[in-house]
Amino acid sequence: MKPETGRPACCAGRLEKEIRVYDLLDALGITYQRVDHEAAMTMAACAAIDAALGAAMCKNLFLCNRQCTAFYLLLLPGDKPFKTGVLSRQIGSSRLSFAGAEYMEEYLDITPGSLSILGLMNDAEHRVQLLIDEDVLKGEYIGCHPCVNTSSLRLRTADLVERIIPAMGHEMRIVTLPAPEPEGD
Repeated sequence: MKPETGRPACCAGRLEKEIRVYDLLDALGITYQRVDHEAAMTMAACAAIDAALGAAMCKNLFLCNRQCTAFYLLLLPGDKPFKTGVLSRQIGSSRLSFAGAEYMEEYLDITPGSLSILGLMNDAEHRVQLLIDEDVLKGEYIGCHPCVNTSSLRLRTADLVERIIPAMGHEMRIVTLPAPEPEGD
């Protein structure tokens, strides 16, 4: 995998939702690196992508409350465990669970395995609340998919926070999830 700067030279065969991501980033004047790869369905599969991009891919979780009336996109470091109770208390929502794929497709135009913060550009009605673990914001770069899991992008964290998220019309809420437990001897 060799990183390229910007959008692919030829977009033939790429999905419209991926092209919309490149259009948004280009319209904002965002510089980004991109690698194309086999479908990456797990964080383990993202290890080689992380190395190629020089940025860690975020773990993205699509969550909802019990009644399926409040939806959340949670970004956290790939090695950080998700603690439902801790997050529920921080955001004041009881009984969080993983939202169904039908909601992900309807609200973000993304299928499971391709979940990305960039899908918020498709959420014009602001039905999904963005939650970002504070550790994600500590790095200079962030890795994410352009709404498909066969390409990955490296974005400057500052560009994401200061330009991309506001351009998508969303606000972020910073949360603090516990670090992974150290492995025993």
